[in-house]
Amino acid sequence: MTDISDDAPPTTRKNVSHDQSMTAVAVTIARPASELYDYFRDFSKLPTFMENVVRVEKLDDTRSHWEVKAPAGQTVEWTSTVTTDEPGRRIGWQSDPDADVENSGTVEFADAGARGTVVTATIAYDPPAGAIGKLVAKMFQREPAIQARRDLRRFKQLMETGEVATAAMTVAQHEKEDR
Repeated sequence: MTDISDDAPPTTRKNVSHDQSMTAVAVTIARPASELYDYFRDFSKLPTFMENVVRVEKLDDTRSHWEVKAPAGQTVEWTSTVTTDEPGRRIGWQSDPDADVENSGTVEFADAGARGTVVTATIAYDPPAGAIGKLVAKMFQREPAIQARRDLRRFKQLMETGEVATAAMTVAQHEKEDR
């Protein structure tokens, strides 16, 4: 996996291999960059808004182990290392070479004045089974480009309102309906 810490816009970067898929998405969140960075940097909290992330276990200050839902009820796992850590500004990572899905990326937090912070996630990954694997992941709504957009929207909801809106019924709603 190639490091994508290049400062060029994602669509013009020259250091991403043709076998990789890359996505960059952004959202403006009405909170200070430092607050958003602090929440995101505690990787164990990411499952609170990342739909496909089952768990993230902190191994040490720079390494974490990830378990993520994959198509057809499967999960994939990998260990990642933080490659860039600029408090309040940027977090970059790289998966270990033996990852089920090799990936790397950055999440940047840029001040947007009175509007809050622009959060930009750029992710590069090598889909298992190449283009076929990417197509299967897309069919099952597990493709990282699709998920990154949805996850950032949920992050915005969580940071601005304290909860993630969902169409799913809660246990209490199910119980009330069954009466």
